[in-house]
Amino acid sequence: MTPNDIASFLHLLCDAAEKETMPRFRQVLDIENKEQETFDPVTEADRQAERAIRVLIKKHYPDHGILGEEDGVENEGADYCWIIDPVDGTRSFICGLPTWGTLIGLYHKGVPIAGIIQQPFTKERYFTSGKESFLQLADAAPVKIATRDNTDISQALLMTTTPKLFQGEEQIAYERLEDACRLARYGCDCYAYAMVASGQVELVAENGLYIYDIAAIIPVIEQAGGIITNWQGKSCSNGGQVLAAANRDIHEQAMALLNL
Repeated sequence: MTPNDIASFLHLLCDAAEKETMPRFRQVLDIENKEQETFDPVTEADRQAERAIRVLIKKHYPDHGILGEEDGVENEGADYCWIIDPVDGTRSFICGLPTWGTLIGLYHKGVPIAGIIQQPFTKERYFTSGKESFLQLADAAPVKIATRDNTDISQALLMTTTPKLFQGEEQIAYERLEDACRLARYGCDCYAYAMVASGQVELVAENGLYIYDIAAIIPVIEQAGGIITNWQGKSCSNGGQVLAAANRDIHEQAMALLNL
């Protein structure tokens, strides 16, 4: 597979997912809760979008692995693995907010190599194509994107899903980071990472992520010039804590605050 082959296939997968998500967006839906102690919603949009993606992967790349949020693992141990979050931000989806997205990443031997962040309501796709990241709006030609070059954390814009996710020492560390930044905004799910990749904000800090929450995002951030790790500066390719930064200087400053 060439980078262009992968990018084209990512778009094909997003086309299939969009046919399942958009007719259900801002409609009355049955909502199930996947957890007993918290609210982790799932709808037919999640399930049907993932199934549509899986059908195409198995048709075009039957020897590849698949890991999806809703239907688990197939071909475990394959060198190539497609990692799917059909509706990242289901809470936003059921509230009618356009900050959810479809995430599809490709790992090769455990290393993220390609990905796409799709917001079909706004017709935005942030995707990789080899060594660069692009934004495609509707049917317009893709435009190369790049992260911000600001290196002063006091001028940085920070995003997270909600500060209520942090507890104990993590909460204290996050508050140090937020206090050091110029502005913080909450609740944008995967869209926050797209804003880092496209040069709108400098930082996203989160915790408790799963592999399907981050697999597509890592290559999009990195190929746009950003840095994305866990809070200790190591790989976040399996989820957990995540710190996405526009550049190495901002990343180092944020890391220092998180690890005082």
